[in-house]
Formats: sequence, structure tokens, C-alpha cells
Amino acid sequence: MSSEALQWFKSTYSGSEGGQCVEIAVCPHTIHVRDSKTPTGPTLQVTATAWSAFIATTA
Repeated sequence: MSSEALQWFKSTYSGSEGGQCVEIAVCPHTIHVRDSKTPTGPTLQVTATAWSAFIATTA
């Protein structure tokens, strides 16, 4: 799936000051992550299981 076709939203972990904003897009088996300041830049793709483990360690 292309980055443009995904529905991106800002992570609740991102601050409101700007500068450190992360956006994610959720698909059934993959979580896409990108820097909101560079929406056409590279994205990181991880499995839903890996994303869940990551979130569990940041809480």
C-alpha cells in the first residue's frame, strides 16, 4: 500500500510544541510510522505484534 493511500494520524505520544511529531497509519497486519515534518520521506513498517510490544514498553 502506498504512503499516500494510508490514513495517517499524529501519535498521542507526540508533543504539541511541534518539532518532534510522529504519525502512524494502521493496517490489519502492519503499522506504518513516519516523521510528520517529512510526510513524503521514508517510513518505518512494523508488525502489529512488534508495535504492541513497543507501546507496552513506553507506558
